[in-house]
Amino acid sequence: MPQRRIRAVFMRGGTSRALFFHAADLPPDPRERDRILLAALGSPDPYGRQLDGLGGGISSLSKAVIVGPPSHPQADVDYTFAQVDVGKPLVDYKGNCGNCTSAVGPFAIDEKLVPAVEPITTVRLYNTNTKKLVVARVPVAGGEVAVEGDFELQGVPGRGARIALDFLDPGGAVTGKLLPTGRPRDTLDVAGFGAIEASLVDATNPMVFVRAKDLGLLGTESPEAIDRDVALLNRLEAIRVAGAALMKVQGSPAIPKVAFVAPAASYRILDGREIPAREVNLVARVISMGRCHRAFALTAAMCLAVAARIDGTVVAESLSPPHLNPLPPGGEGRVRGSAQGEGDLRLGHPSGVLPIAALVERGSSDSPVARQVTVYRTARRLMEGFIRVPETKKGA
Repeated sequence: MPQRRIRAVFMRGGTSRALFFHAADLPPDPRERDRILLAALGSPDPYGRQLDGLGGGISSLSKAVIVGPPSHPQADVDYTFAQVDVGKPLVDYKGNCGNCTSAVGPFAIDEKLVPAVEPITTVRLYNTNTKKLVVARVPVAGGEVAVEGDFELQGVPGRGARIALDFLDPGGAVTGKLLPTGRPRDTLDVAGFGAIEASLVDATNPMVFVRAKDLGLLGTESPEAIDRDVALLNRLEAIRVAGAALMKVQGSPAIPKVAFVAPAASYRILDGREIPAREVNLVARVISMGRCHRAFALTAAMCLAVAARIDGTVVAESLSPPHLNPLPPGGEGRVRGSAQGEGDLRLGHPSGVLPIAALVERGSSDSPVARQVTVYRTARRLMEGFIRVPETKKGA
């Protein structure tokens, strides 16, 4: 059977991996493009391994990014994120991926889409999924993206060069509103499970947040334990679907995501180390495409950081200490973050602690407005060359 050759770059961004493509190298027809992405990553795979492609069998390793010329006057490049379902012939474009975003700047620099400037190259990114701008500050050495550095991203072995990402005006990325219902907390009527309180927040991506204790959980459970509990996963999916209906975001398995939160507690992370309760402000777990994320989806973490600054959310009530910096009025305040990547919030997740800096102000109507979220990642080009895609792919 003849196979098609398409140039691609395999990259790690944060705690995710993705295939990166130039937009010009993919066909303009959406159905043909999706067929190529599915075949390249090895989906659909009923065995859940993506053995016939470059995917890794879980949502954080089954992604693609398409980079092209800017369509926004303030951007250097456009990028489109694609979440590829492992078991189904489905490519979802309704949300963004923060981890993959961290690799877009390095891709653009090394592909000569923007000039390399030492020691830091600023790349202005426009995400076509959410119609939002992101500013990436990428270390450069010797005319290429720097890889070596002293920044440790928990969930990724070793250390690397720190990339700073400013997500500008992240509120209402999908629904058009930071609080889609206008309320910091709602009661969801979950089919087959009854009522549960939740906070529905849309910043970088929409999220459904619930209390761990309302699920009979501590918030420190391991991803493996969560994935083994089929009844729990079914309940969380039902909560996600109920929240999606109230947010009017339907038909997507990728967004909104659902997460459960709890006050700070000591827990053991995936590499066996123990995280003391004093090192985090809260603990949380997020479900991505039906399975517990091994770290914490970055857009979900950014939404959580924004929700933590909004009085009345289940996230804000879980904080330890009980309050972050006071919510400043419009035009005042700033995102705070040190050179080591310390932010206003320290999120305890299965792979460690994630610092996030979020700026939320009071708007003219006294409602909260998310101005910016800043996070820090590392990224690395893993492989470059050509993928080979059969001209026809069974099941695609």
